[in-house]
Amino acid sequence: MIKTLLIIEDEKLLGSELSRHYRQTGWEVVWTTTLNEAKELLMSKAIEPLLILSDMNLPDGNALDLMESLKKHVNIAEWIFLTGFGSVPDSVRALRLGAYDFLEKPCDLDRLDLVMTSASRSASMRRRVIDQTKQGHRRYSPEAFVGKSSQAQAVRQLLTKLTNVPFSALIIGGETGTGKGLIARILHYGGSRAAQPMIEVNCAALPRELIESELFGHEAGAFTGATGRYRGLLEQADGGTLFMDEIGEMPLELQAKLLKVIDDHKVRRLGSEKELNVDVQIIAASNRDLESMAQAGTFRPDLYHRLNVFRVNLPPLREAVDDLDELVPLFIAEYNAKAGQHVKQISAEVWQKLKAHDWRGNVRELRNVIERCVLFADSSEFPVQWLQIGKCTEKATVDNATILLPLDGSMALDDMDKFIIQTTLERTNNNLAAAARALGTTRETLRYRVKKYF
Repeated sequence: MIKTLLIIEDEKLLGSELSRHYRQTGWEVVWTTTLNEAKELLMSKAIEPLLILSDMNLPDGNALDLMESLKKHVNIAEWIFLTGFGSVPDSVRALRLGAYDFLEKPCDLDRLDLVMTSASRSASMRRRVIDQTKQGHRRYSPEAFVGKSSQAQAVRQLLTKLTNVPFSALIIGGETGTGKGLIARILHYGGSRAAQPMIEVNCAALPRELIESELFGHEAGAFTGATGRYRGLLEQADGGTLFMDEIGEMPLELQAKLLKVIDDHKVRRLGSEKELNVDVQIIAASNRDLESMAQAGTFRPDLYHRLNVFRVNLPPLREAVDDLDELVPLFIAEYNAKAGQHVKQISAEVWQKLKAHDWRGNVRELRNVIERCVLFADSSEFPVQWLQIGKCTEKATVDNATILLPLDGSMALDDMDKFIIQTTLERTNNNLAAAARALGTTRETLRYRVKKYF
């Protein structure tokens, strides 16, 4: 994709040199010498720059005034300012308005290149988020939560109410695979913040040492490897929604910092002395019981109560079997379209097996099963031989020195981990040292996991 750079600079020699340099590095450069010309280009959508590199003071005004007037119209581009005489009020105002950086002339070209590269990454990410927002607004509504069971109908009714109120925080509860991510997108794209970004983060997937930087951002030099400024996820979600999946895995010390951001509506990047105003709607999700964790001290009670303004509990599929009548044809149609198949006929035997299965992996497991069957179908008949599901409700089995675990998506990784630890402890009469030896780990690691699961 061609990247457009708008340069606003009235010094002919400098403007010419910057234009030549950045054209050589692959940018499509538009150079103007006045603020009025730049405003006309931006307002008419003649150009949609990824970056705007501007002198601070031009013959027809201050570039900060232009940035402020265009903020609602040009919300993708990052602004970088150059000035021949820096002033504290201008620099403070520039950062308050959301400028990426503020550099004094003469600026070393190598340093400017580093700032431009970092700003380009930030702007590209913002552009992707906005594009996804536009697509999501068309796709998601309360009706996207499919199912005819009484439980599904109750969830849809609650979603309809929630999309009409400006809530600040909410918790989605439910087992793995019940559709917590879908609910978060419905709440965002169906609500008043739909035009603003939705940022998603899985707290369990981020390494402990990186999660603080990812959430709160950092300044250049804040720690080893921080070569440039990074806008954290909270800052990226300003005006929109931050969906925090598996929030129960967040370290306790960061939970306190998150609570402060929610209460104060301010975030401070690592290595920065300034606080930035943020207006973020928090949607938290977990397949663990956060209330029990708060009572046990493994989750901050004050953060739990702050997040628990509203709560949406999603039913497991085994308790809403009637939903299969709508979900199965929906998934078949989806994978027919993706794979060019024409599966249409579902026999009574298939329906009997589907409704007898325990669905420990919930809708995610169902989707995987349907995908496999549609891809392997040789005709319009839904192939019963590729269901590969049974009626047994056991998640795992134990046979002397062997533990058998299902690998069909019906059991989450955490559940497998918990089952293995529980079984080993039972076999060793709850002797932690013996259990650690049997599992090939240390007592400290095993003790941590026991606290996590039990």
